[in-house]
Amino acid sequence: MAMLAGLSALALACGGPDAVDAEASDSQDALGSQAQAVTDERSGSSGGAPVGLALEVENGEGVPLKVKAGQTFYVNQIDLRAFVNATVDEGLTGLRRNSDFAVLGWGGVHLEETEFVGLANGDGTFTRRAFYRDAAWMKVPSLFTVEPVDARGVLTGTPVLLNVGSDDKRRTERDDFFIRRMRAIQWARDCASLTDCRNAKNYEEEALVELRNAYDHAKQQTFTFRPNTRGLRLRWSLRPFAPYYIPVTQEASPAFGYGFAIDIKPLTAPRKDGTYAPGSDVTFQLTLKDGQGKRLHPAGSLPTYNEVAPPGAPGHPAGIQYYRAFFDATTTYYRRKHRERMMMTQLIGPAQDIQPIRSIVDLEAFLDDSQDVQTVATQARDGVYAQFMTFPPSNKLFGGAFFPTEGRWDAPVSDTWTYRLPADAKPGTYLVTAKARRVFLGEDVPASRTIEIQVGTRTHTEAKLTTGPCNSCHSKGGELSQVAHANDNRAACASCHAPLGFELEGPIFVRTHFIHSRSNRYDAPVEKCSSCHLEKEGTQRTSKAACLSCHKSYPDSHVAKFGPIESMYVGGGRESFQQCTGSCHKTHPGSGF
Repeated sequence: MAMLAGLSALALACGGPDAVDAEASDSQDALGSQAQAVTDERSGSSGGAPVGLALEVENGEGVPLKVKAGQTFYVNQIDLRAFVNATVDEGLTGLRRNSDFAVLGWGGVHLEETEFVGLANGDGTFTRRAFYRDAAWMKVPSLFTVEPVDARGVLTGTPVLLNVGSDDKRRTERDDFFIRRMRAIQWARDCASLTDCRNAKNYEEEALVELRNAYDHAKQQTFTFRPNTRGLRLRWSLRPFAPYYIPVTQEASPAFGYGFAIDIKPLTAPRKDGTYAPGSDVTFQLTLKDGQGKRLHPAGSLPTYNEVAPPGAPGHPAGIQYYRAFFDATTTYYRRKHRERMMMTQLIGPAQDIQPIRSIVDLEAFLDDSQDVQTVATQARDGVYAQFMTFPPSNKLFGGAFFPTEGRWDAPVSDTWTYRLPADAKPGTYLVTAKARRVFLGEDVPASRTIEIQVGTRTHTEAKLTTGPCNSCHSKGGELSQVAHANDNRAACASCHAPLGFELEGPIFVRTHFIHSRSNRYDAPVEKCSSCHLEKEGTQRTSKAACLSCHKSYPDSHVAKFGPIESMYVGGGRESFQQCTGSCHKTHPGSGF
């Protein structure tokens, strides 16, 4: 409490031009209002179950926030971004000298790794990303303070103090966010090829702070906006006298509630015994709802892409989101995957055969106007059957990016789709999953839903997972039911996460290896496979993608035989998913097996 009082005093002393009026009478009124605000908040004023709030600052400017009046909140997400443009390859020099983050300590920063974007740009050039880590500001422990203020900058509630923690240590009881990522990226956007950026002249340098998924104890720091609250002052301990300001407006009676849920309903009835026959077409319907069960869209349709996602779009009134990486690029682990916001559905089965998919789905399939649903795995080729579909369908979603004059982003979007079971479908339980993200009145939240259908048999079958238990780390606010797609059914991942011809790092095993090997806050020995793998055999399917999604190098003999490392995610190109050999790598040093 003493710390909060000190922070309140600091806020009043350093509020800048929007702080307390200089005249004594106004100061007394302000202090009285502030004291009353703190008293009211401590008395437990509440606007229902607390809602996680997402805060954003872009190049020093707070992104305006609209919230429901009277609602109780906690801080669940903070995104800060600073950027500069350059015409020469200067690394991060412009960012270090001339950006909102220039005042931070940049000592120790170094280039960690690079990766090209697989797809060419519209003009035939390519984009290279260079990832930097270990600047002093990225590693030092730091704090954020969130202060609700009125139009004069006077506190209207108790400041919220958030502990960011350290880069190299995960302290569940002391850190306030499960995910904490700080890095810098240099983008070269006009490289001549996937190996040549020598004549590039279009560079962007950016620094990022990503904090999300508040731990349970951080969710206890709740606050409710008083009617006279006009903004949030966001202080960072690394720049305490230059706070950010986020404008706040309050809506008294929004048409929808907070929260997010998904329903999936089969519209095609099963046979009398409750099963579907191999070779059947099965149509499903998706319904998106708020936390009180109110539908977010009319039955039968979803908004068009142009209504929701592009810059300048009006946005959906209920907060429905679509894939937006065309405009806000995302990168596995390194950049804002939580803001990708893909809406998608998948079918995979039978459950007893579920495994990673290594067959590559090419862009041509995405753009095929004859099919909305993609078949990404077959029993004969992949040992499991899988299909997926995006919303809008990929031929409209990606086709609209490639053919912008054809009106594909204005095409109607249905909330129904049809999966085709193969004629030789293996009997068992098949999983149907949908995942989406909603951004509404300050809340940015994912949801997923999985249902089961029986194909060819009434006997229920189960997936055999070869990894776990994830909850030894994913707990207390970082559960799989909260992070990423809010999906804690790991059997229902592989179909959406097939390797794509333009994004080979799609499979879960690639992303899991990559994220956990790069995160300094994963505190188990990376070489100890038994921390996650349940049996030795699960570590013996060797490929570039399996090994080089974790390892950053391999011996010269491997370079001579298998080629140099070309991708930080999968090692090489399309060959990266082929079995290397059945005779090597039967053991892994330090694996624990």
